[in-house]
Amino acid sequence: MTPAIFGIAGLELTAEERDFFRDADPAGYILFARNCENREQLRRLTDDLRSIHGRDRLVVSIDQEGGRVVRMKPPEWPRYPAGEAFARLFEIAPASAIEAARANAEAMGRELALVGISVDYHAPFDVRRPETDNVIGDRALGSDPMQVAALGRAVLDGLGRAGVVGCLKHMPGHGRATVDSHKELPRVEASVEELEVDIAPFRTLSSHPLGMSAHIVFTAWDADNPATLSPKVVCEIIRGQIGFDGLLLTDDIDMQALDGTIPERAERALAAGCDIILNCWAKLDDMAGIVERCGAMSAATTARLDRVHAAMGEPADAIETTELLAKRDSLLALVEAAA
Repeated sequence: MTPAIFGIAGLELTAEERDFFRDADPAGYILFARNCENREQLRRLTDDLRSIHGRDRLVVSIDQEGGRVVRMKPPEWPRYPAGEAFARLFEIAPASAIEAARANAEAMGRELALVGISVDYHAPFDVRRPETDNVIGDRALGSDPMQVAALGRAVLDGLGRAGVVGCLKHMPGHGRATVDSHKELPRVEASVEELEVDIAPFRTLSSHPLGMSAHIVFTAWDADNPATLSPKVVCEIIRGQIGFDGLLLTDDIDMQALDGTIPERAERALAAGCDIILNCWAKLDDMAGIVERCGAMSAATTARLDRVHAAMGEPADAIETTELLAKRDSLLALVEAAA
């Protein structure tokens, strides 16, 4: 199995993609708006992906957070608020905010599960600061690490109740970045002591089976390499201080924060200790280069991937999505009532 998650070009697989994926046997797939037209089409696509591998438990993933980060869009799918809505409610009613975040995530997860999606790259555990770049912005669950951990746990729990695996991102923390890593490489000059705030939410949820790295240089840990490509950050900080022993994905390997060819970046990330390369843009030449440069998945990565597969499942009960959304909305209304 290739230690990579690959993107798909359109609404259905091309013959060339199907042949490539059958031979490459990637760890899974990531979907974008270009792949999501309606429920029937999307279910056909995810069923087609599973038929290539001959197994039901497969990483079929998406970035579906709410707010600005949505791939399955209205009016075909419900609208979900950004993380800031739950952060505002937490300020006046923490227990209500936690329950609202859980209900929202379960409703979202049920919509994902209906179309065959098993993994959602949600929630951001990044601690927001005044200087935080807008690439995180209102996606953040707060500026207090305990609050971020509490709301993030609720999101993971809600997705899990729907049978979908959530993700800890972006380790070891994106909140101090003042530029967008999609466009350039952020450098964080904070001290080791200051960075304790950033890693605290991840440490609280370190037993979760799936996480994602950040393309950010933390000069206190490694002044020369972004976290994704840094053996020190991956091994000593993410695996060591945070204590995360789950499946560690890179953030999108195509992002401009990184240099070199896509296969070179992928090889360096695996050498640094990441488990899986996330390659989103469905360029067959890049994907073929990753397969060639990166080889087969290690035994340790296979075991971690098995834990992600084991966390996939069926919804916990028969509650309707509309009931979950109504519960969420009634709780979020407390913010306006308190104003």
